[in-house]
Amino acid sequence: MGNEKTRVGIIGASGYGGIQLVRLLLEHPQVELTYLAGHSSAGKPYSDLYPHLTHRVNLTIEPIDLEAIADRCDAVFLGLPNGLACDMAPALLAKGCKVLDLSADYRFRNLNTYTEWYKKDRQDQTTNNQAVYGLPELYRDAIKDAQLIGCPGCYPTASLLALSPLLKQGFIVPETAIIDAKSGTSGGGREAKVNMLLAEAEGSLGAYGVAKHRHTPEIEQIASDLAGTELQVQFTPHLIPMVRGILATVYATLRDPGLVRDDLITIYSAFYRASPFVKILPHGVYPQTKWAWGTNLCYIGIEVDPRTGRVIVLSAIDNLVKGQAGQAVQCLNLMMGWEESLGLPQLAFYP
Repeated sequence: MGNEKTRVGIIGASGYGGIQLVRLLLEHPQVELTYLAGHSSAGKPYSDLYPHLTHRVNLTIEPIDLEAIADRCDAVFLGLPNGLACDMAPALLAKGCKVLDLSADYRFRNLNTYTEWYKKDRQDQTTNNQAVYGLPELYRDAIKDAQLIGCPGCYPTASLLALSPLLKQGFIVPETAIIDAKSGTSGGGREAKVNMLLAEAEGSLGAYGVAKHRHTPEIEQIASDLAGTELQVQFTPHLIPMVRGILATVYATLRDPGLVRDDLITIYSAFYRASPFVKILPHGVYPQTKWAWGTNLCYIGIEVDPRTGRVIVLSAIDNLVKGQAGQAVQCLNLMMGWEESLGLPQLAFYP
């Protein structure tokens, strides 16, 4: 290969996930952005959608032509609404492209679960069987060998990074886990929606998808994997009037009420010692979303309440970076055999 850069395309480049990918890939030393594809915006210069990139990106959004994309790209990110990637990925894979899907289409081992929650029948079980869940902190080795990645949702990323050490090592009574999470409005995408209007969202905080949010089965699948037993998790998301960030507060009952906070900080630090993007905070320090803004980091704070016998884990990420595009680039780095943190920001623009 020599010094040739890897040619990368984005299908569905017009949304917030797409623009994060464009920003990260433009600054990535091993990548050349060769194809931006879209449906409704095809034919427009990309800088018409995002004028702040006029001086950096002179690509036009092209129609979604899988033949052309496969010819011009070594790896393709799919930033499409749920239910579209599964119609495109098989053709791209057959032509030798690596595929990283940011939608929910390849996050589920059992396609019946997908159909139940996303209301689309699937015929691509063979393709789905080769998909790897793109959470590097848990599945790093499998990602390295994968051709198809189902990139996790933003809430599952924050929640699972908080819960994984506890589940994997049996420190909690699994069915007692409760996840209370808040997300900024960019998680709702760029399309106009009444509840996302400034006049509706500003100064207001509310829950949504209570007891039925689509990220629940995704969290449960990986949590069950870690715990070695089928389990259900209580998950409630909230919309908070800011642009970026997720804070997940996770509660669970400890099996051993004698465990203290410092024990758990040691356990978490060991669990994530090979994970450059997970930062375990010292005792008494709890994460804030602003710390993770614009970065691929996940900050984790841990507390034990000896009165109730519960552990409380707080996890903060940028929903568009570690919760979406940054994590996808982290997966690409692993698939290509590059340094895992290559091209990924590790310092917030603060304050």
